[in-house]
Amino acid sequence: MPNKLTCFKAYDIRGQLGTQIDEKITYNIARAFGETLKPKVVVVGGDARETSEALKLAAAEGLRDAGVDVIDIGMAGTEEIYFAVSHLGIDGGIEVTASHNPIDYNGMKLVREDSKPVSGDTGLFDIKAVAEEADWAETAPSKRGSYQQQTLLSEYVAHLLGYINSKNIKPLKLVVNSGNGAAGHVVDELELQFAKHGIPIEFIKVHHQPDSSFPNGIPNPLLLENRPHTADAVIEHGADMGIAWDGDFDRCFLFDEQGNFIEGYYIVGLLAEAFLQKSQGEKIIFDPRVYWNTVDIIEANNGLPVMSKTGHAFIKERMRKEDAVYGGEMSAHHYFRDFFYCDSGMIPWLLVAELLSVKGESLSALVKDRILKFPSSGEINFKVKDSDSVFERIKSYDWGETPEVGNMDGLDMVFAAWRFNIRSSNTEPLIRLNIESKGDADLVAQKLKIMESLIF
Repeated sequence: MPNKLTCFKAYDIRGQLGTQIDEKITYNIARAFGETLKPKVVVVGGDARETSEALKLAAAEGLRDAGVDVIDIGMAGTEEIYFAVSHLGIDGGIEVTASHNPIDYNGMKLVREDSKPVSGDTGLFDIKAVAEEADWAETAPSKRGSYQQQTLLSEYVAHLLGYINSKNIKPLKLVVNSGNGAAGHVVDELELQFAKHGIPIEFIKVHHQPDSSFPNGIPNPLLLENRPHTADAVIEHGADMGIAWDGDFDRCFLFDEQGNFIEGYYIVGLLAEAFLQKSQGEKIIFDPRVYWNTVDIIEANNGLPVMSKTGHAFIKERMRKEDAVYGGEMSAHHYFRDFFYCDSGMIPWLLVAELLSVKGESLSALVKDRILKFPSSGEINFKVKDSDSVFERIKSYDWGETPEVGNMDGLDMVFAAWRFNIRSSNTEPLIRLNIESKGDADLVAQKLKIMESLIF
């Protein structure tokens, strides 16, 4: 009987160590990647988790046994893999990471040429089928691929600095929290380059060194218990802004000068405005969870708003199709045309730092009016046994008015003064709820109570 793999998700691979993913499974997936897509050269990297190095090397062996040459860039964030694939002009990449999942998880993100994601719609499940069916123990490799280690850190950081005009930067003090994940080495290299180019940014480093035991909690700034680490440091040091990353730093989360966490939703609007002020008429991609603020800003700045299904593979595909200059998700994924249509956790805060300098305003001042105009609940997660019955209760509830209903991604209901989106997670056994209104925070709180009563 074939070995059914349960670690494949809609657009990546994640699973519990020992049961859903291990070195053998990783080897099989990587070899299937090589046998299915026939790449000549693939780059591999891994995050700071305890098992990532071993799994990365298992992936390298699987690729090599498929005849693929492997370049190992060591501990790296997912975006370093994106950069390496396109910068080197090679055929694909594998990042070993479970991002913000619990400590007993790991996984893989796969990309092909031009840093295009390998998702459920673009070959991921073909790889799954081959990995499940093949008996590699009985299949000796006809030709082994080569293996080399290489660093691209300086080239990658030079690319990052191309997004800002260093002459615009005024003296800033920034708290940076790597969460003991993989971001620290990039921050250190940026610090060196800032000094070399006279860019007056000072870093206050929190939980900076990678530590696979995650002594300060899993690097997931969306968790309320993790936020004080950054917020308190901002206040203590009188910083202009706080930045915190998840484990593979493809998402960054920002805190204002008062230590307040800024929902990613409002950063999307901020960056959309920044791009459109430089180049009007561009398309901006956004996801369906919360969007009234984003659309309002895009239209006010003569841009073209384009909605896409949530998830990095779907956003990237739409970015390429529309040739959009920028795309943003409220979950703090930010995508850039000039970064191979991929997401980056480093580019957003660099752009915001430049905005603070150019506008001469604090981060709180930049987002205050937008938060008042379109207050939102933030994403709230619920563990439920039967999500289908929850969705049915919500749809059949008497809301007092007839909503506009959408199903691009989960259930979307739009009313005159408020709207919500509720969807099942692609990576965890959760349903996720977002509510927003037109200028009425009390209405958001009121509707949240009703939603909670329907969910439980």
